[in-house]
Amino acid sequence: MTDRRYITTPIYYASGEPHIGHAYTTILADALARFDRQAGREVLFLTGTDEHGQKIQEEAARRGIEPIRLCDQMAERFRDAWDLLDIGYDRFIRTTEEEHVRIVQAFVQRLHDRGHVYAGEYSGWYSVSQERYFTEKEIGPDRVDPISGRPVEWVEEENWFFRMSDFQEDLIRHIEENPDWIVPEVRKNEILGFLQQPLADLSISRPKRRLRWGVELPFATEHVAYVWVDALINYFTASGAVSAGAAPDDPAWDDVSGSWWPADLHLIGKDILTTHAVYWPTLLMGAGLPLPRQLLAHGWWVVGETKMSKSLGNVIDPLQLRDEYGADALRWYLLREMSTGQDASFTPERFDIRYEELANVLGNLASRALGMTAKYRDGVVPSASGSGLDTEVAEAYAAIDDALESYRVHEALAAAMDLARAANGYVESREPWAQAKDPDRAEELDETLNTLARALVVLSAMFAPVCVQQMVELASRLGLEGVPTLADARRVEMSGRAIEKGDPLFPRIERA
Repeated sequence: MTDRRYITTPIYYASGEPHIGHAYTTILADALARFDRQAGREVLFLTGTDEHGQKIQEEAARRGIEPIRLCDQMAERFRDAWDLLDIGYDRFIRTTEEEHVRIVQAFVQRLHDRGHVYAGEYSGWYSVSQERYFTEKEIGPDRVDPISGRPVEWVEEENWFFRMSDFQEDLIRHIEENPDWIVPEVRKNEILGFLQQPLADLSISRPKRRLRWGVELPFATEHVAYVWVDALINYFTASGAVSAGAAPDDPAWDDVSGSWWPADLHLIGKDILTTHAVYWPTLLMGAGLPLPRQLLAHGWWVVGETKMSKSLGNVIDPLQLRDEYGADALRWYLLREMSTGQDASFTPERFDIRYEELANVLGNLASRALGMTAKYRDGVVPSASGSGLDTEVAEAYAAIDDALESYRVHEALAAAMDLARAANGYVESREPWAQAKDPDRAEELDETLNTLARALVVLSAMFAPVCVQQMVELASRLGLEGVPTLADARRVEMSGRAIEKGDPLFPRIERA
């Protein structure tokens, strides 16, 4: 892993409110970015909003406002939501930004100049909901798109096409030579299966007579760019590889080594895997640009057996959960509960179980350790030698490193929680309340309290990428100016530090 990491989420379509699916993807990316920063890496973490296309045009018309006004409103909603959920992004991109529009135009012009696009007639089943065409096999006898379940319509029109089929063998070779390019493996196998059939060329435009809200093609001004082409290029725009004023033949396109491109990790939901693992890399090949280094396609949040969907009315509002439990608890639940790459079922009961884990294990440990230091040593961590919990700490570090290497964030968090459990077990075995009653055991008590203080420092670092607010609070109570990095946490000297007990970090939630 390099000293620099460029991590992206999908950019979210600006026609609807942020929901739990958006929140999970963005919180996962945020946690990975924070773990990377903990390791001393420089990070560019990108998110944003996708603001062109037919859905935006139709939703704006329904509301009686201009499309750009709708986009302004929705971009602000997403920014506000991410602030409330402690998302520490570095760049929030909007596809209506002038810089992005000019990069898109130069990108597609470059494809045109290199002979990779042509004009042609297109007919097929089109989904406004997904802004893409589906095959007869994909829509089935009910004529609905397989992602949203909404009706499709038959469309015939003249479009511009990208010769995607020319790059099929190159893409297959890239996937086979880079077996970890798409993770988890089941998603890689899906794409290889998809590529067993001849790859059709990709329609990259829509005629203005049907859709005006988009990026105008520089070589065909009566057309706008297909929204997925426009949206995918956002990752390249934000990398700063090419300036907005660079012409398609500018030498900067041929040497991006000084920029953030290629992205290290595109983090996406499995429903948009094909666009990211087939459309995007072949477009980059056509433009003569390096491919992203890795794609991670996570699963869906489901209710019962059904994927959350606005059309089904079963979408969970993450901000409501945040208001009830706090951002840390929501972030913890989403990342602890879902095995990265697989589907997970959302239930209030599981949310409660995960919250109680925070309160009863980590929160209880902090209350006990800080409380006993306040009670038995007047709030000052005593000096002591000894190796209590050192083995458990080392094991937790190793487990976290191993889990993060393959993005198993849920396992990294389980390892951190196991350390907190081990520390609670240490309290029970050492019985500091008994040590405090016997003057001859003063040194034993000092070792117990010092060991617990050092363990809490380590835990504050391990939990900080997820429980952002309360780990800052815990570090403050431990007399630290901030949460240390994981590398530094084991070396923090706690002897002589003044601590504060404070209220419970994760108070119990009283159910009506």
